[in-house]
Amino acid sequence: MLNRNSPKRILVIITRRIGDVLLTTPLIHTLKAAWPQAKIDVLAFENTRDILSNHTDIQQVICIPTSSSKLSRLKFMMNMWNQYDLAISALPSDRATFFAWIAGKYRIGLVENNPNQPWKKYLLNDSVPFDNLTTHTVSMALKLASKLGLPLKHNISVNWNQKDIDHVEALFSEFALTDAQAFAVLHTYPKFSYKMWHSDGWLELVIWLNKKNIKVILTGSSEQDEMLYIQSLMYKLPAKTLNFAGRLNFAQMAYLLKKACVYVGPDTVATHLAAAIGTPTVALFGPSNPIKWGPWPSGYSEVDSPWKMIGASQQVANVILLQGLGDCVPCLQEGCDRHTNSFSKCLDNLPANRVATAINTLLSSCAS
Repeated sequence: MLNRNSPKRILVIITRRIGDVLLTTPLIHTLKAAWPQAKIDVLAFENTRDILSNHTDIQQVICIPTSSSKLSRLKFMMNMWNQYDLAISALPSDRATFFAWIAGKYRIGLVENNPNQPWKKYLLNDSVPFDNLTTHTVSMALKLASKLGLPLKHNISVNWNQKDIDHVEALFSEFALTDAQAFAVLHTYPKFSYKMWHSDGWLELVIWLNKKNIKVILTGSSEQDEMLYIQSLMYKLPAKTLNFAGRLNFAQMAYLLKKACVYVGPDTVATHLAAAIGTPTVALFGPSNPIKWGPWPSGYSEVDSPWKMIGASQQVANVILLQGLGDCVPCLQEGCDRHTNSFSKCLDNLPANRVATAINTLLSSCAS
C-alpha cells in the first residue's frame, strides 16, 4: 500500500521518444508539488536525457543501457529492485510496465484495453486505461496523478541556466543580432518525412517575413540527414537567413524561442517547446492526430485536449494549429504511402499564404 502522504522516492518511467518525455513533465511537476520532499527520478533513453536538463523537479535521469551485455542489463535491473516507494509507468508499453514492477513498492501505470494486456494489471497495484485516440498525451499522463488523488499541474516544464543564455547571446553577437531586431524561428525538419512541409513553402514564408522586417533563424538537430536538408534549403533562401542547426541543445533552444516574436514548425518536439514557453506558435499538421499530439499552449489547464480532430485552422492561446486541407485529414497514417519516409499530400498542398495569415493573427494578438 502506498503511503500517499509521504513517498520518499518516486520513479517516472518514460522510455519513448523525446516529445513523449517533454509532455510527461506536467505529471512530474504535479508529483513534486504534492510531495515536495520526495526525490523524483526519471527512467528514459539516453537520447532523450537532454530535454530534462535543468529540470528542478527531478533528482536524476537514469538511462537504460543500450549496448551493454545481458549480464550488465540484468545487474542494472537488479540494482533498481524495490528502490522506490512509487513507480509510475507513463506508457502502456511492456518495457515500461516491467520496469515499474521491478522498481516500485507501489506501482501504477497505463494499460491498453487489449485481450493480450491483462498480465500488466497483475504487475501493477493500480492502472489507468490508455486512450490512444481522444486524449491528449499530457492529459493521459495526468490521469495517473488523478488516480493518486493529486491536484493537477498542467504546465510543461522547460528550464535553462546562465550558460545556456550566454551560449545563445554569443551566437547573437556572432551574427550581429541585436535585441531590437525581431526574429522568427523556423524548424523545417521533422524526424519523419510524412510530417514535412514543402521547401517552396519555407522559401515563400522566409521572403514574406523579411518583407515585414523579421529576421529568420533556422533551427534543427545535429543529425546528418537534418543538417544536409537544412544546408540545401539555405541555398534557396535569402542570404540574410541564419542557420543555427546543430548549435543548440534543448535548453538553449528554449531560451532562443523565448526571445522569438514567432515560431513555425511541424509536428515535432521544437513545436511543443515553443508552445509551452508562450512563444506565438504556428504548428503545421497533416496526418497526425491533433487531439493527442497538438502542442500544449502556455497556460492551458483544461482536462480535455486543446484541439479538435478536424479544424483547418484552430487557435488556443498562443498557438495556431493549421491542418492540411482534404477530406482525408487527419488520416492518422504515416503519410500517403503509409511509411515514415513517405510524404503527405495534405502538407505538400498547404500554401504559404495560410501560414502567413496565421502569423499575422498571432502578431496582432500579441500587440493588442
